[in-house]
Amino acid sequence: MSATVRSATHPGWIVFRKFSLVALAAGCVVLACLFILAIQLSTIWRAREVRLHEAGDAAANVSQAVAQHAYDTLKEVDTLLLGLVERGDILGPSDIDRSRMQALLRSRVAELPQLQAIVVFADDGRALISSGTGMPVHFDSADNEYLGHHRQQNDLQPYIGMGVGNQANGDWIMAVSRRINLPDGRFGGVVLATLRLDYFRKFYEEFSIGEQGAILMQSAAGRIVLKRPFDGDLPEIETRPSTFFSEALAAVKLKETRASQGQDGKSRIISYRKITDYPLVVLTALSQDEALRAWRNDGCLQIAALSALILLIGFLGCRMIRQLTSRLIIEEEFKESSDELKVSNQLLTHLALQDGLTGLANRRSFDDALTVEFSRAQRAGNSLGLMMVDVDFFKQYNDLYGHVAGDECLKKIACVVATGMRRAGDMAARYGGEEMVLLLPGSDIAGAVSLAETIRHGIESLGISHLGSPLCKVTVSIGVAVFPLIKMDTMAITLLNAADHALYKAKASGRHNVCTCDSREKKFFRSNAVEINENWCQEYVAQADVRSER
Repeated sequence: MSATVRSATHPGWIVFRKFSLVALAAGCVVLACLFILAIQLSTIWRAREVRLHEAGDAAANVSQAVAQHAYDTLKEVDTLLLGLVERGDILGPSDIDRSRMQALLRSRVAELPQLQAIVVFADDGRALISSGTGMPVHFDSADNEYLGHHRQQNDLQPYIGMGVGNQANGDWIMAVSRRINLPDGRFGGVVLATLRLDYFRKFYEEFSIGEQGAILMQSAAGRIVLKRPFDGDLPEIETRPSTFFSEALAAVKLKETRASQGQDGKSRIISYRKITDYPLVVLTALSQDEALRAWRNDGCLQIAALSALILLIGFLGCRMIRQLTSRLIIEEEFKESSDELKVSNQLLTHLALQDGLTGLANRRSFDDALTVEFSRAQRAGNSLGLMMVDVDFFKQYNDLYGHVAGDECLKKIACVVATGMRRAGDMAARYGGEEMVLLLPGSDIAGAVSLAETIRHGIESLGISHLGSPLCKVTVSIGVAVFPLIKMDTMAITLLNAADHALYKAKASGRHNVCTCDSREKKFFRSNAVEINENWCQEYVAQADVRSER
């Protein structure tokens, strides 16, 4: 019994169902963790892009401020030089004119904090007038770059000499110069103003650019004028290209901000601006590592919190999966036990309604079926037939061959009787001892007699030896009763008594035959007894002892 239940539920279906539910639960937990992880990582990455964008804006703002400051500073000095050039007495011939001009220059230098000195050079390179005593080392010569430039260029545009590396009175300086023309248009000299680079440096130090950030002012040709951090090693800066801006040295655009990797291998966010009207470029570089430091710290904290959350979800998911697995196992065990119990109950019910020897229905099952079919025939007005089979001389068979052989004989006969069940409502049952019955709903007398003859011949053809019988083989007597139309006041026992009386007729007429008893041969009594006719009643009473013996 248990093997039947296990084969129906245990092998594939239980394993598949358990695997499906567990896999579904595990998949949901994994997908939830992956979804949370994807959202958090996307948020962290977007925060990185925002930080880089903010750093780019900061670099652009610093470059814009530094470029505007440089422009304002240079423009103020250049305007002063332009005013001096336009004066007609700047190359005054007398010492009085030069003394007056020197006083003027000193007052102008005192007014502008970025100025270090103003010097007027003759066409041969001699310093004619100076606002102070300090002069750059190589400026007082006929071959300095300022004189050479203005001798070749016959325009009045300012020239910014990259005087980086030059000192005057202990200050690092750069110079701005303009050409002086004589009344006839010939080259008359140069007026030059030197600017303190420390003035720019102090302004640059006001910006927060980090430890690895830098601010650089350079010429369009890539010559460095000033940078922050300012370490004072200007000759080295001048002679060697900057490692910060190797990609931008040759670029002279109005403005641009981009990420770049310098020769030192460090990534920086670079923004540079061209100073309007002057051949200078201001570059601001912010370290990408420093710009992302706060983001990196926040990201580590978020990842740590996310990892803890995922571990918690994974732990709870594992607990849930284990509980689900245990529950499924319990459910399957309960289902298996329930199925086994159901099968056991069905088997017990079947055994309670089945004859243990012949396998036919037992007396209890037959009585229930007779009541049900009789009531159904009453309601529908259908016919109902009953066949009663009895083994001839069976007591003698048991005496001769023993009860074991008798049981085997009954089993073989039951198999033949069972072949009479040809429709859904038919029922073959062991009525008692060697008597068997066959209930035939909807049958007529002709069909019932034909079936009875078939059964009788079938049993005879078994050829079971029986020396206690006159025919020397096992035979049966069959009584058939059919009620073609059952009335509401008719009782089921009436049909049973009629079949029994027909069997008695078969026995009384020599056995091994089929006798009938239908509604035309009998009449009914309220006591539920049956009387066929007076002769049959007397014969029935006279043979009572015979029936009891049988």
